[in-house]
Amino acid sequence: MPTQVFDRGFIDVHDATQNNLHHVDLRIPKYRTTVFVGLSGSGKSSLVFDTIAAASRRELNETFPSFTQQYLPKYGQPHVGNIDHLPVAIVIAQQRLGKNARSTLATYTGIYSLLRLLFSRIGKPFIGYSDTFSFNLPQGMCPACQGLGYVDDIDESQLIDPEKSLNQGAITFVSFAPNTWRWRRYATSGLFDDDKPIKDYTADEYELLMHAPQQKLAHPGEGFPRTALYEGLVPRIRRSIIGKKEAAHHREAIAAIVTRKPCPTCHGTRLRAEVLTNHINGKNIAEVSAMDLNHVLTFLRAITVPLATDVVRELTTKIQSLVDIGLGYLTLDRGTSSLSGGEAQRIKIAKYLTSALVDMVYILDEPSVGLHPHDIQLIKQALTRLKEKGNTILVVEHNPAMFSIADYVVEMGPQAGQRGGQVTFTGTYPELLASDTLTGKWLRRPHTWGPERPAKGQLSLHHVTENNLKDVSVDIPLGVMSVISGVAGSGKSSLVTAIKQSLKTDYIDLAQTPVGINIRSTPATYLGILDDIRQLFGKANGVAAGWFSYNGKGACPRCKGKGVTITNMAFMDPVVQVCELCHGQRYSQDALQYTYHGKTIAEVLQLSVTAASDFFAETPKVATKLANLDRVGLGYLTLIQPLTTLSGGELQRLKLAVELGKQGTVYLLDEPTAGLHLQDTERLLKLFNDLVAAGNSLIIIEHNLAVISQADWLIDVGPDAGRYGGQIQYSGVPRQAVTVPTSRTGVALKQWISE
Repeated sequence: MPTQVFDRGFIDVHDATQNNLHHVDLRIPKYRTTVFVGLSGSGKSSLVFDTIAAASRRELNETFPSFTQQYLPKYGQPHVGNIDHLPVAIVIAQQRLGKNARSTLATYTGIYSLLRLLFSRIGKPFIGYSDTFSFNLPQGMCPACQGLGYVDDIDESQLIDPEKSLNQGAITFVSFAPNTWRWRRYATSGLFDDDKPIKDYTADEYELLMHAPQQKLAHPGEGFPRTALYEGLVPRIRRSIIGKKEAAHHREAIAAIVTRKPCPTCHGTRLRAEVLTNHINGKNIAEVSAMDLNHVLTFLRAITVPLATDVVRELTTKIQSLVDIGLGYLTLDRGTSSLSGGEAQRIKIAKYLTSALVDMVYILDEPSVGLHPHDIQLIKQALTRLKEKGNTILVVEHNPAMFSIADYVVEMGPQAGQRGGQVTFTGTYPELLASDTLTGKWLRRPHTWGPERPAKGQLSLHHVTENNLKDVSVDIPLGVMSVISGVAGSGKSSLVTAIKQSLKTDYIDLAQTPVGINIRSTPATYLGILDDIRQLFGKANGVAAGWFSYNGKGACPRCKGKGVTITNMAFMDPVVQVCELCHGQRYSQDALQYTYHGKTIAEVLQLSVTAASDFFAETPKVATKLANLDRVGLGYLTLIQPLTTLSGGELQRLKLAVELGKQGTVYLLDEPTAGLHLQDTERLLKLFNDLVAAGNSLIIIEHNLAVISQADWLIDVGPDAGRYGGQIQYSGVPRQAVTVPTSRTGVALKQWISE
């Protein structure tokens, strides 16, 4: 047989049917930057992440011995015919870098290991080797705070009401109310008069109640557990609640009693006193860690000791790559838990810029999220350098400011959900601009200014010094739509924190924080309509509503309502198969024999929010909630889609949908357009205008110029990030910002409006 000749300059995808993809065939050029555009839910992520990236990672994992594979991440077999000439994929996602209190920018990037080596080699006086300088190892950590840099104090006055007795509920902390099991440890201890107010306790009695160490009682009272130990309230709360899993359930209660302050022993440096005696050019390792990256480079350039040449060169390379991507304002000791998703993504990009590996495919998920137009230029330069090293770049993106980086553009569509999943355009960016596609048409629309409505009052902030804000005073108009803009890290979130502290009325905070979801959470459960739907099915068929729960009576007997069967295969990947009995519908045949308006419960739950809104038009209680979800641009989600698959922007809009219908309140939003196509952004702006017309105030952190241009008021924070920001560069109507050259947003608006 003749040898088949392949063109290895392309990644060839054949017959991809993952999620909503409709038998997609696509050729993606290698060593180029390809940007994937289209509506949210049109199939971009299904193609790029769930098909191309998943296939690459799975193939790579299978090169390892089966014993090793059990310790590697598991990737399901994507639904695709085959993919030819697929390089190793590295996904640079938006996830934050975790919540480990011991993780800093320096430790995460490996910079701290090199810094420890540097100080152990040339720091004077010599005090020990590299491990001596680690705040995460016993050799170096401050013994008082265990290397955390802070200590938590418990405010005892918040734990008890001195006017009450134990029987009256003197212990006010959550889960210690009368007749709870925790309360009984004190009430049945035999140590106290349960009817005596705390204010009447002797000093010894108060000490026993509040501070006694864990101990076995010689003569406990009646009802005290036979094997239990007695422990004072403060050490007990510290040991059994704060810092444990239970703390997540009592976050607000703990915040009310705990005061976190710098460790009085190490003053926040995390290190032993001896470690801080070691200096290089007058600086110890803690002082260098407290510097921002720009100043660390200056410190390194002044080191001329030959013994340190190699370490200094490697440190400089790592730090310079972070500075080049716009992160020079970050300090080395910055905790990774405080970094935004955008900052985390840029740190990862910088790491790969210094890698010697080539011929990889780097896949990025909306690298523009969280970035000002000024920062986006730095991302584009970094990705161009990554490509020029000999790599392929695939970018899923909605922000037009990122489109121009594309050597090749793929648009998915024509709509979202099941009406998407097709390739509607391939070509260059200029060809996209001239095309008749959805994205092409929106890109050609002229840029205009908004209506600029008069304010109905204002909130005045005076001399704010929150985080990096430099004695800021500014007026926030109310009754209109205000946008707070500025480069990442400039102080926008700090300004919103000050606004929340100053507001005298209730407000709705829709920041991109978790919404308390789990793997079984769906739009239907979050909106609270699933029970209503089950009731409709039950009533229409004269049976119990429980038949229509896939977690209960109606569950498929084989897969127990999961829709799939999972077979564990020792060292190999578990085999996940669509359940042969219910064909993935999750329900038993008994449940599926019942219909409502011609559809089974499984078919209804597979409807998109938009379609379901029409389907339940005769049930306003359900239809109204679905219509609100459609209004915030989430009409493409199915009723049964796991909320764990939603982005931060989608979760924020989900929360907004639940809060619609208020009047005279203040909505606080943080980049609500994240993940939205131009068309969906327009819909969201219409919703914002409706909210203002209903008498509400909107205060939005946003980088999207289409949103900024439509605002009534613009407050620009800057000029740059960290210690180089924290000032008000402009406050006024957006159209006047273009005349202010010191406003980065004004400069970006001026260029955008002329396009």
